Amino acid sequence: MDNLPEAVEEVLARLEAAGYEAWCVGGAVRDLLLGRTPGDWDVTTDAEPEAALALFAPNALPTGLKHGTVTVKSGGQGVEVTTFRRDGDYLDGRHPEHVTFTRSLREDLARRDFTVNAIAMDRRGALADPFRGREDLAAGVLRAVGEPEKRFQEDALRILRGLRFASRLGFAVELGTAEALRRCAPLLGRIAPERIHAELTGILCGDHVLEVLLAYPDVLGVFLPEILPCVGFDQRSVYHCYDVWEHTARAVAASPPVPEVRYALLLHDLGKPGTFSLDGEGRGHFYGHWRRSTALADGILERLRFDNQSRRTILTLVERHDCELALSERAVRRALARYGEGTLRLLLAVKRADNLAQAEPYRGRQRLLDQWEDLLSLVLEQGACFSLRQLAVKGGDLTALGLEGPAVGRALEGLLELVLDEKLPNDRAMLLEYAKEKLL
Repeated sequence: MDNLPEAVEEVLARLEAAGYEAWCVGGAVRDLLLGRTPGDWDVTTDAEPEAALALFAPNALPTGLKHGTVTVKSGGQGVEVTTFRRDGDYLDGRHPEHVTFTRSLREDLARRDFTVNAIAMDRRGALADPFRGREDLAAGVLRAVGEPEKRFQEDALRILRGLRFASRLGFAVELGTAEALRRCAPLLGRIAPERIHAELTGILCGDHVLEVLLAYPDVLGVFLPEILPCVGFDQRSVYHCYDVWEHTARAVAASPPVPEVRYALLLHDLGKPGTFSLDGEGRGHFYGHWRRSTALADGILERLRFDNQSRRTILTLVERHDCELALSERAVRRALARYGEGTLRLLLAVKRADNLAQAEPYRGRQRLLDQWEDLLSLVLEQGACFSLRQLAVKGGDLTALGLEGPAVGRALEGLLELVLDEKLPNDRAMLLEYAKEKLL
């Protein structure tokens, strides 16, 4: 079949030539049928692992013999080849205790999560679809294979996988599957934070994240209880036509699918319910909500095992999402000095999406953000100095003048401040002359 990568075609052909069944299965088949570009390709076969190892030696590795998986190196690509199997009991709510190999493709497909992932395809393009996954693909429906509650009890991570597929593909979760998903949501407490983090990132960065966030805050609230007070919380503000949670969901969806940006928007208003007050005219205010949002976000990021760099960036975006940006070159240079270009551009994306999720008459800040972004590009094109790395004078220059120890760092910071305020140009000779006269 023309759509198959050469490495996958070769693996299928060799298995068939040796007398075995061989099928592509899972997400690659689903994506191919949807007209999307598949990622990883998985092959399933009735060849037992030892037979597959022998057939593909010396280019096969026993990467998961316990569960029947061999990784075949073909054409510089790794293809996972797994024996048809039935799964044993899932005592830990995540992995089967044992597997039993079978000669039946249908039995192998019956253990999979959703019907759209339980379609197999051979190298000629013929399909095996015992659970009518193609019909669900055509209808845009996510339906569990067999009894949905059993599927989620076996492996609770399937709950978040289902939401990730819904966010990525725009599919609706079939009613019975959705009901079971909600009933089984408390089982997410068994899942490692790292796995929740990975699936949540996939959910947030999907094209259809809005529908998922609005439909399933109760499920997400199992591991993000901080979001639950936001659901249905009336902001009592002319600036907002949505409750706190719907505003959050719409802000996430209005932003580019950059993980740091979408996490910042998910977390940026968590502090609103805890800082709410009404004025004498019945208008709602959330004074200092950014401070409480940042504290709550910090706890979540730590709990979900974020790396330090991502954590710092997201917390900066949450803390500064509501800050005012003066429209001047000086303000731009100072913002560049404070955040760096990368984080500053992320902050502009956060502010833009936050504004788009407000009441329509108050979305006019988009023009101001456009102007600010144009000014940022102009300042960068001009080669403006906004960091010590760009400063024309280095520590060694000041040491040569006679400064020592911490005084060198303080002097460099002082010179940078003068350049940022345009009181001195970023010129080495003039900066050194100033240092001789004023700093020695």
